[in-house]
Amino acid sequence: MLIAGVDEAGRGCVIGPLVVAGILIRQENTPLLEQLEVKDSKLLTAKKREELFPEILRLAEKYAVIKLSPHQIDQAVENQRKLHKLNRLEAATMAKIVDQLKPEVVYVDAADVYAERFANHIQDAAVFKTQIIAEHKADRTYPVVSAASIVAKVERDREIALLREKYGDFGTGYLTDLKTPAFLAYWLKNHDDYPDCVRKSWKPAKALKSQKGKTQTTL
Repeated sequence: MLIAGVDEAGRGCVIGPLVVAGILIRQENTPLLEQLEVKDSKLLTAKKREELFPEILRLAEKYAVIKLSPHQIDQAVENQRKLHKLNRLEAATMAKIVDQLKPEVVYVDAADVYAERFANHIQDAAVFKTQIIAEHKADRTYPVVSAASIVAKVERDREIALLREKYGDFGTGYLTDLKTPAFLAYWLKNHDDYPDCVRKSWKPAKALKSQKGKTQTTL
């Protein structure tokens, strides 16, 4: 049986893409993933993820990666409930991964608080109909999803490295990294708007931009 795992990286960041990845593997090869000791990518160092990346692809029958730019995300959530629209965008993207891999069963890390609803959204958007099992923390339960999470994270890390070369060190792109909000503030001091790598619809980014506007008006 051919099974797939699908996961994402970069959902909550303010800088950089949202990366969705899926891998297709023969079910009998799942123990080989376990031997690699794959796990949720957040529990691994960047070095370990890079080491596992080629080993995962070697075991996979096929893999697929889709990168959603900040502009695509901003368009999807503009003037809408951000969380709801982002969930639907992610489900639609995962459906494209399913269409490319065509697994007999696919395991997905659910982004929606209601995992079954998230699975239904993927099923509705997918052309290829298959069994979809969406669960919270699936990347810690199913090795095939853990492997997908590693692929997604490595692909995003590489994109972030390229963006840092272009724009300077903004950290990880997550607001929990102090370098990231500092970069946003610094950029706005010297430019009228954010660069294309920033999700302009994100509330903290909008708040900083609004504050800049008020300051300019006061002056």
